[in-house]
Amino acid sequence: MSRIEGNIDRPVEAELRRRSPLLFLAPLLLFGALAVVFAIGLFSGDKSKVPSALIGRPVPSITLTALDGLQRDGKPVPSFGMADLAAGRATIVNVFASWCAPCRVEHPFLMGLAEAPAVKAGNVALVAINYKDEAENARRFLGALGNPFSAVGVDRAGRGAIEWGVYGVPETFVIGPNGHILEKHVGPLDAATAGKLLARAMAAR
Repeated sequence: MSRIEGNIDRPVEAELRRRSPLLFLAPLLLFGALAVVFAIGLFSGDKSKVPSALIGRPVPSITLTALDGLQRDGKPVPSFGMADLAAGRATIVNVFASWCAPCRVEHPFLMGLAEAPAVKAGNVALVAINYKDEAENARRFLGALGNPFSAVGVDRAGRGAIEWGVYGVPETFVIGPNGHILEKHVGPLDAATAGKLLARAMAAR
């Protein structure tokens, strides 16, 4: 190699060394920027209004088993199926699990719904799907926090939730008297949302 070539190569090599950290950092910075943009889009929107292809369609034609050993007012709590949800009255269906922390947070509002005049009179039913849970844990959960549900169906494997289009727990559905899904709420209920879902159910009677 001539002296001229060596003099040319050394600055080029030095420049590449100087830039090499940037070459490695650039993809990481780009990935980080995309992650931030994605997070902003995800968390700034209203996750409770995740669209569902089942809105306006009949509830899934599945019948879940009852939660073994669960009682309410001294009587066994039954399960429910498609026929029960199309029996001529509106129904609020809550999907919960004992291991779900947000389910514990929303539970007082479900207890409040159970005390609403329309629910106590039987004009609106309040039922639940117990998702991927152990029966003993689910019974303990409802025993400690109260059982607002007139029926509880067990979905131990999560297959029923797939039919319902459930993304995760908790989720709550409003079902019309004809068994069609009217509304879906993703995430824990609060007082305002619980009231809104009850009003939607009452309007559908």
